[in-house]
Amino acid sequence: MSGTMDLEPARKVLAEQPFSRLLGARVTAFGGGEATLELDIREELLQQYGFVHGGVLSYAADNTLTLAAGTVAGPGLITSGFTIDYLRPATGTVLRAHGRVVRAGRTRVVSRCEVATIDADGARTLCAVAQGDIAVIEPVGERR
Repeated sequence: MSGTMDLEPARKVLAEQPFSRLLGARVTAFGGGEATLELDIREELLQQYGFVHGGVLSYAADNTLTLAAGTVAGPGLITSGFTIDYLRPATGTVLRAHGRVVRAGRTRVVSRCEVATIDADGARTLCAVAQGDIAVIEPVGERR
C-alpha cells in the first residue's frame, strides 16, 4: 500500500454503523487506494453446515469495496452495486476482506475485493471475490 495510513476515518465510519458493531468488524488497513476489514468468525455468523454465512461475506465485501474507495474519494460514498462470486466455503478463525481501487472517477469509483479466511495457523484461504461500483454522493467541493 502506498501513502500514509490513517485508520481513524475508517474506524469512525464503522463505529457509526450498528450492523458493523454487531458483527464486530474492524478496519486494519486504510490508505493509498486500499482497505482491509476483519472480523472474528464465531458461531452466530455460521449457516447450517458450519460455514460463514454468505451474507457475512457479502457484508465484508460491500464495506471493504466502499472503504477502499473512501481512501481516494473521501467519506461521501455509497455502494451503487456489486457482484460477488463465492469460491469455497469459509471456515477459520478470522474473515479478512481486502479491497483496492481499480478506477476513481469524479462520480464513481470501481473497486475489487478478495474475501479470505485465516485459520489458527495463519493460513489464508480465498473464499470470495467481488467488484463494486461506488457512487460519490457528496462531492469534495460541497462537503460541510
